[in-house]
Amino acid sequence: MFTNRKDAALKLAKALEKYKDKNAVVLGIPRGGAETAYYVALHLNAEFSLLVSRKLGHPANPEYAFGAIVEDGSIYLNPSSSGQLSDETIQEVVDEQKKEISRRITILRQGKPLPELKGRTVILVDDGIATGATIFAAIEMCKKRKAGKIIIAAPVSGYDMEYQLAEKADEVVILEKPDDYYAVSQAYQVFYNLTDEDALKFMQRWESEKGVLEEASVRR
Repeated sequence: MFTNRKDAALKLAKALEKYKDKNAVVLGIPRGGAETAYYVALHLNAEFSLLVSRKLGHPANPEYAFGAIVEDGSIYLNPSSSGQLSDETIQEVVDEQKKEISRRITILRQGKPLPELKGRTVILVDDGIATGATIFAAIEMCKKRKAGKIIIAAPVSGYDMEYQLAEKADEVVILEKPDDYYAVSQAYQVFYNLTDEDALKFMQRWESEKGVLEEASVRR
């Protein structure tokens, strides 16, 4: 069990040390993945940003994801659940989440584009993986942008999910895989939902630290 997201992130970063100083891109899935990815990127001396991926919630139970959509419009649909819905219903949910994605890009990245991914090692980070929908959609986007290598990294997920992700990504790094896995929060002593303001703070901290490093480099 992890103390909190920072503790989990630092342990995850150690498991990814072979990518330190390799010009990797660490992309967090907000909101929860913002803090985790920030500390991973800091440890690896990698580029950091937030990739906005939103689950598509079932109209009868919004917490149940039948798929996900990522910021470039790439969509992942879970075959076992999306088939129960009409194309019209699916499109309504997609349109709603497109608006939310646009809002989050404006707030969390100040409207800035993602870093260049072509040919680079991309590490997709979240604070834990449940259905995997948002990660699967993010993988599709990275493939479209011709990432050189796609790595999925999270402190916790189920065994089955790890196998499914391994079929889509080049590498999967999961620290904990509980036998009775039912929620990401069970792997943490302290766990709470992050707000937009919380996630934004990590982007702002990164920009500030990056500016200090660039200034120091110029002075040398």
